[in-house]
Amino acid sequence: MEQLPIYIIIIFILTTLLTLLLLFKAGHYSKPLIILSIFWLAIQAAISLTGFYTVTKAMPPRFGLLLIPPVAFIALLFLVKKGRAFINSFDLKLLTLLHIVRIPVELTLYWLFLYKAVPQVMTFEGRNFDILCGLTAPLVYYFGYVKNVLGNKVIIAWNVICLLLLINIVVTALLSAPFPFQKFGFGQPNIALFYFPFIWLPCFVVPAVLFAHLTAIRQSIK
Repeated sequence: MEQLPIYIIIIFILTTLLTLLLLFKAGHYSKPLIILSIFWLAIQAAISLTGFYTVTKAMPPRFGLLLIPPVAFIALLFLVKKGRAFINSFDLKLLTLLHIVRIPVELTLYWLFLYKAVPQVMTFEGRNFDILCGLTAPLVYYFGYVKNVLGNKVIIAWNVICLLLLINIVVTALLSAPFPFQKFGFGQPNIALFYFPFIWLPCFVVPAVLFAHLTAIRQSIK
């Protein structure tokens, strides 16, 4: 991967830390949550620094070890009684604000595209519209939870639409990576997410955003 300006790396690390902080606050400063999150971030950083994820010809792709465990953990929380009780305790206002991290994430992806580390299709100049979720999150927070002028149906609809946009970019990122099933970005594949600190995007930031949406939908329906 081409040498990147230090500001891209710093901004993304700060974005990950902001995601962690907002998730921690929304969970009412749960100690198990912060300990597990920090451990997961640290262990994935250590693994990535060995070059483990840069091996892209293995099947199944090693990249799955970044995304599958946190998604499986989220699914487990929704399946067990104690997990559902934990989910119901989260502050929806802060979980809504958490989506503002999608703005610096999308800027980071654009910068990575400029430095030939991800394809254009993964940016807002391509087929990634995820930045709209970050831009509208403060509006949903203010009008939905401060002014209380947005009904549950509107909040649920926003979360569902943003969830679909998240799935869209995740699928695009996977199909843009140099795996045997690659479909996009052959001239400039997605390689940045195999390196530290950008591995934190699939292993933590994306699962945190996914959890925020699913929790908001569950609580709003209830």
